[in-house]
Amino acid sequence: MPLPFIASLVFEGLPPWFPDPYLLLKSGTALSALAATKWYSSGRLNTSERKLHGRVVLLTGGTSGIGAAVAQELASRGAQLVLLTRHEQADPFLVEYIQDLRERTNNHLIYAETCDLSSLYNIRKFATKWIDNSPPRRLDMIVLCASTLTPPGGKRTETEEGIETTWMVNYLANFHLLGILSPAIKAQPFDRDVRIVIPTCSSYIGSPKLEMNQVLDSKYWTPGKAYARSKLAMMVFAKAFQKHLDAYKRPDGLPMNAKVVIVDPGFARTPGMRRWLTRGSLLGLMLYMIFYLFAWLFLKSPFMAAQSFLYAAMDGIFIRVPGGKLVKECIEVDCARKDVEDEEVAKKLWEGSDKLIETVEKESAIKRAKLKQKEKEKEEEKKSAEQVEEIEALINTIKKGKAKESTKKNSGADKKSKTPGKEAK
Repeated sequence: MPLPFIASLVFEGLPPWFPDPYLLLKSGTALSALAATKWYSSGRLNTSERKLHGRVVLLTGGTSGIGAAVAQELASRGAQLVLLTRHEQADPFLVEYIQDLRERTNNHLIYAETCDLSSLYNIRKFATKWIDNSPPRRLDMIVLCASTLTPPGGKRTETEEGIETTWMVNYLANFHLLGILSPAIKAQPFDRDVRIVIPTCSSYIGSPKLEMNQVLDSKYWTPGKAYARSKLAMMVFAKAFQKHLDAYKRPDGLPMNAKVVIVDPGFARTPGMRRWLTRGSLLGLMLYMIFYLFAWLFLKSPFMAAQSFLYAAMDGIFIRVPGGKLVKECIEVDCARKDVEDEEVAKKLWEGSDKLIETVEKESAIKRAKLKQKEKEKEEEKKSAEQVEEIEALINTIKKGKAKESTKKNSGADKKSKTPGKEAK
């Protein structure tokens, strides 16, 4: 059969049903270009594998987007996950999410702790409870995946404590959390591989300079600047925090073992990216769905975006090299801005953040004290009202009892006055 067919091709040419070769060439070229684009935009896979059984990992942002993918991959390798969320532990969504994650990964060492990153007070409550444990709790890794943004055209918002939301969640909350957990990190044994994985985004390249007066002033605020500034601040802090850990002198005289790794996961199809592209509007969402092919083609999936986090969490190179490395596409890259390494910028940022936290916490403590005093006064008023009601009820009962007794006496006297014959006898 092949020989006659080949002979017919040689002597008679292509059969009439065969497509146009030029059309095949164009279609093949287009499909190859699409496949190459998708392959390139999807990024690299993590090639480092490591068993994480028995290792305790604190993870923020582990319920959606890239954080959810990181949570699943770490849990599937046996890590004991502690998810830090703003939800209460009894929240139905959180309970169902954890149960589903346990079943999918066959790992029942997955828990949740309430730690609202929009509240300095809530962060302090969780972190102080963690470090107050005696002996010190095991802590192998902290992965900070939580992030937020305001869509283009959105309005500036503040937390209940009066801090701009993007700055608070993306930077200040992590600064506050790691600052309080610092003793727990330093207390880990020398032979324990402790890592702090801090996320960033290439938007930090276009960020304005880190000036605290501009950070807190609404006239310098735009959604893009706020997000980029928060990512630049995280990178500057990550470098400074590594130096802070390296400067610590252990009681055993051994060098510090904790390493900070900065991760740029790239652009992915996450809820945050969807909010950014759709501008938080229904029309934008409709356009996003219509042109979803382009989002699928040029943006990573959360799973692929999580690969750099997994590389930072598992590759052995980070044990042997100094901390503070930047990872992108599962390889080490250089920072695109010199001020990330600038000690003067880091010092001003650290001091400004400390001062802001101290001021806000004092004001919040005063507000909570006043609120507590008001609640106490209301409770006392309520108790006083209840006591008055009890006394009045008791008085009314006594009055009713006396009225009944007087009524009985009067009725008895009336009966006696109506039967004089019996009294004569």
